[in-house]
Amino acid sequence: MKLVSGCIFAFFLAWLAHGAGLAAIVGAFAAGVLLNDFFDKEMEGQSLRELLSPVESLVVPLFFVWIGIQVKLETLVNRNTLIVGLVLTAVAILGKVASGLVCPKRMNRLAVGLGMVPRGEVGLIFAGIGKSLGVIDDGLFSAVVFLVLVTTILAPPALRWRLLGGSAG
Repeated sequence: MKLVSGCIFAFFLAWLAHGAGLAAIVGAFAAGVLLNDFFDKEMEGQSLRELLSPVESLVVPLFFVWIGIQVKLETLVNRNTLIVGLVLTAVAILGKVASGLVCPKRMNRLAVGLGMVPRGEVGLIFAGIGKSLGVIDDGLFSAVVFLVLVTTILAPPALRWRLLGGSAG
């Protein structure tokens, strides 16, 4: 019952967000924030996160299949798309690393910046929405997918390097 009520609430807030002209993910995210405390503190037994784990195991791979189907390989290997993808990736990495510099000096600022580098599912969701609305074309969509792939692959080894052997800062 907890799972069903949590999903209904999330779908309802996603529907409200969509009706307000926002992406449905905004409402679903809000539902998660609101439900987290309720399910973890007010109800006994399994948390909503634990209950949703099997659903996540089914839905997440389907999401990535949906994104992958939308990528046109010919645009992904296009010179202009690669240049845009590389520029977006460089700006994303530099922006995240630079944002880590505003952390207090007692923190590992470079590690914070590197930890923010991955630009994953939410970027893909908004790129998918933009593509479905016709706001972005196949080339830009492929560049965003390139950005997500590269930052997702590069971030863990960069963070490992920073935490295990990089210089202080």
